[in-house]
This record gives sequence, C-alpha cells and structure tokens, in this order.
Amino acid sequence: MIRHLVNLLLGLLPPTRLFGFRRACLRLGGIEIARDASMCGRGWIYGRGRFVIGAGSWLSPGVIVHTHADASIVIGPGCDIGPGVEFITGSHDIGAHGRRAGTGTAASIAIGAGCWIGAGSRILGGVHIGEGAVIAAGSVVVGDVPPDTLVAGVPARSKRALE
Repeated sequence: MIRHLVNLLLGLLPPTRLFGFRRACLRLGGIEIARDASMCGRGWIYGRGRFVIGAGSWLSPGVIVHTHADASIVIGPGCDIGPGVEFITGSHDIGAHGRRAGTGTAASIAIGAGCWIGAGSRILGGVHIGEGAVIAAGSVVVGDVPPDTLVAGVPARSKRALE
C-alpha cells in the first residue's frame, strides 16, 4: 500500500525536478536508491519486490517497474534508462487448453554497471545485462546480454561488440 501512495505522490511532482525529495519518498516505499541516482516521474513501481537503483543512474520519465516478492530488480551504477522502459519480472507457465496462462512465475533482472537501455525497451524476468551493454530503443530483451554488446530487435539479438 505504501508504494501505491508513494507512486501517487510522485505523480504530482514535475517529472524531472525535486530528485532529493523523490529519493526520500522512494526509500519510504522500500526502494534502495543511491543518493546520487535519479528516477524521473510519470512512471510507476508495481509490487512489493526488491528494487535497487545504483549510484549515478538515471531513469527517464515513464519507466515502469513490475517487482515481485520472489524476484529482485537491480540496476547497477552509472546506467541510463530511457523513457518508457519496462522491467517485468513475472510471467506464467503455459497452461492447459482452457487457460493458457498457467502457474505464475517470477525471475530476477540484473543490469550491469554503465548500461544504456533505449526508450521503450522491455526487459523480461531472468535477464542479466552485462556491464557496458547497450539495448537499442524498442527492443524486447528475453535472454542474457554479454558485457559491452549492442543488442536490438524483438526479440533482442546481438548486433555488434562494443569497444
């Protein structure tokens, strides 16, 4: 309930201002956010799971985070997360004919230091993005990304190694 109230309060603020106040509110909601990290407004944090934002990271307006009690989301230091990015830890097993969304599942997400995730991307549960990786805008990441790699597409595929 407290996260819902924090989301509502932060929704009343200008999206790219008052970051110290935003951090204090996020901490009240159980978010582990470094003192120099910034999470802009117009987004939402769902669920009661662990969510960590590393030092110097920037989360642009409209970032949506679906946490789960059984799966953490950890964003390393120095990351830049574009507008409208979604982090989704939960899914379902394939069920029987009468209801294909079977038993619920959850898997953690880890974003390594210095990553850049482009606007509108979706990062699904069970994914580890290595340090210095770049996720092109609009990508859907369904598997691990090696360090210093550019991935793009739906589903995201490696395009090239980065220096």
